[in-house]
Amino acid sequence: MDTNDPPRIVAVDYGTRRVGVAISDPLHLFARPYGTFSPDDAVKAIEDIHRDTGIACVLVGWPLTPDGDEGPATERVQQYINRLAKRLRGVPVLKVDERSTSRRAVEALVDAGVGRKGRRQKERIDAAAAAILLQDYLEHGDD
Repeated sequence: MDTNDPPRIVAVDYGTRRVGVAISDPLHLFARPYGTFSPDDAVKAIEDIHRDTGIACVLVGWPLTPDGDEGPATERVQQYINRLAKRLRGVPVLKVDERSTSRRAVEALVDAGVGRKGRRQKERIDAAAAAILLQDYLEHGDD
């Protein structure tokens, strides 16, 4: 780990098949997609980030219903949060409302000029959704 750089903030957009991961820059100003992985490989990738740069905290998208209620999806995500917390001892793992991040990710891809075919790639959407989740946190904190 490079001790000259501050630890990064990582965001996770969890899905049972794919997990989008995003990472902040060292100054915690900007988010960038890091990649899309299977749930197991995402844990390994996040452990690698922690080993290489350190992690200040991990944000995990909390899939509330449109009415703001918890449901079966939040139960699955909670299990993943528990797994991350166990593997990243001492690193805070925070729940962040993820409503509308996937829609905003598609809009961001359109704005970036990504063609229709590219916008249908779920992997790209998941990583972009994690980056949006992270950028919102970087800009607005936990309000």
